[in-house]
Formats: sequence, C-alpha cells, structure tokens
Amino acid sequence: MQDRTASAMPPRNRAVLLGAAALFVSMIAWLWPRFFWNGVLFTAQGLVDVAPLILPGIALTAWIMASGADRILSRAFEGRLLSAILAASAIGTITPVCGVTVLPLMVGLLAAGVPLAPVMAFWLSSPITDPAMLATTAATLGFAFALGKTIAAFGLGLFGGTVTALLTGDQGGQSALRGTGLAASLSTSCGCGPKTFEPRIWRHPDRRSACARQAIATTRLILICLIPAFFAEYALNAALTPGSLAAYVGEDTWWAIPAAVFVGAPAYIDGYAALPLTRGLIDNGMSPGAAMAFLVSGGVVSIWGALAIFPVLRLRPFLLYLGLAVTGSLLAGYGFGWVY
Repeated sequence: MQDRTASAMPPRNRAVLLGAAALFVSMIAWLWPRFFWNGVLFTAQGLVDVAPLILPGIALTAWIMASGADRILSRAFEGRLLSAILAASAIGTITPVCGVTVLPLMVGLLAAGVPLAPVMAFWLSSPITDPAMLATTAATLGFAFALGKTIAAFGLGLFGGTVTALLTGDQGGQSALRGTGLAASLSTSCGCGPKTFEPRIWRHPDRRSACARQAIATTRLILICLIPAFFAEYALNAALTPGSLAAYVGEDTWWAIPAAVFVGAPAYIDGYAALPLTRGLIDNGMSPGAAMAFLVSGGVVSIWGALAIFPVLRLRPFLLYLGLAVTGSLLAGYGFGWVY
C-alpha cells in the first residue's frame, strides 16, 4: 500500500497556507474586533461543551488502533454488510453523538478497512436524535415531531448505508479517506500497525507509543476542524435570526421543504437550540414538513458538521455524504408532511 506520508503537503505550501490563514484572521480582528473576540469566546465555550463527548472518542480510537482491535472490527463486517448497515443505523439513532464528536471513531474504522456503507449509515443517523433529544423534542414540538424525527434518523441511516453499499459494495473504507493531510495522520493501518490483538496496551512500550501518537493526531484533527467550524457557527448566528429564515420557509408552498433544507440547514445552530427556533417558525406559518426537513437536515448538513468532515473524506465520498443527507432530508420532510 502506498505510503501516505510521502505525499503530504510540502512544507513551503503548508507555510503559505498558514500565513494566508493568519493574515485573514488578523484582518477580521482588526476590522471587527468586537465580533472577533465574541467569536473567540463562543468557540472556546463550544470546545469546552463538546470536550466530554470528544475525549472518550479520542481515547477509544487510540486504543482501537494501538491494541489491534481495528483488525477485529474490520473482520466483523465481512460478509454481513446488510446486517452491519441495520445495526449501524439503529445504534446511531439512539447514540447521543453528533457528526463531529463521532469523527475520530469513524475515521479509525475507515482506516481499519471497515466498509464505507455501515460507517455512512451511522454517520447519517447519529447526529439527528437520541433519547434525550427525543424527550426534549416531544416537550417542545410535540410527540408527533419526536417520533417522526426518530424514524427519520433510522430511515436516513438505512437509506444512506444501502445506497452506499450499492455504489461501493464491501470495499474497504481506506479508499474514502484522504491520502494526505489530516486524515493520513490518523491511519496506522498501512501495514505498520499491530498485527495481533492485545487489549492491555499499557504493558507494551510500542503500543503505548502508538496510542499516544494516535491520540495526538486525532486531537490535532479535531481542533483544526472544530475551531473554524464553531467560529462559522457564531458568524451565522450573528447574521441570521428566526425572522430572516421565516421569510424563506414561512409559507406552505411547494418550495418550502427544499428551502428549509438548502437555506435553513446551513444556518442550523444546535440540536437543542434549534427546537425553540423551529417552534417559533411553525408559529409564524412554517409547514410541518418544512420544519421536519429543517430539523433532520440541520443535524447532517450544518456548516460546522460539513466543515469537520470535509478534511477527512475524499471529494467523491464527501459529495456522496452531502447528496444522501440532502435527499434523505427532503424525503423525511415530504413524508412527515404527508403523514402529519
């Protein structure tokens, strides 16, 4: 297998990119100092809030790769693709993680050779709902919305995993990861990782070193992805209000559901924060189908979630993820509107 580190970004190109990013940040801080520092505080608070969910994922991923469990996980999906998709969709529906907090584990599974289809199923279903979200949604929007959102989460995972399986079969997930940059630093499955399973990694210096390297690489990836993503979320929250969104999706017309997906989803704030926003939009005339499309698509197509996934996946799998998320959200919106 090709050595991924050999094709990494040249130091000169990396320096130019970092310099351009620093210049851009400096200009924002100089032109809009209050906006910039409020965004910095928002970003820091966001990192603190998601740390309890991200840190266990980083530790689990590092242990999986250092112990050799990645090879066992890879073999567990061989010959049972449909069962894996069903299980991944169901687990994703009840697991309290989002597309970002589950990122290190998903990258580790792909690097270990797990087929893209079950990973895609989990990736699509997990950000939409969980037991706590189910109760909060029922309290805020009613039981019909809570049940519909849960069914939509499972259905989106099943739909996305099945379509991915038809397109990629049981092909190993390494082909979906970028061969250079951040994703490359996460993979130890290029033939240099442990070939045997040993859960007690602390007894072996080489496995302890591998665990530390993997944890550092994963943490670096998460920070590089989340810092601009949280700042982008703050910028959207500052620019958009419920009234501005209602101007696009406030009328029950044929384009209300597509507008909720293509206009509302990128402005999605947070699963819990979006509930009162959605209730306000419904009170102002948003159709139930458009509201469901907004809630479903917001979890999987929000700008900060997409920014976190883009540096990891190659362009075609990334576009497949977005296409499945948008299509599934539209189907959920139309289906819920018809039933409701």
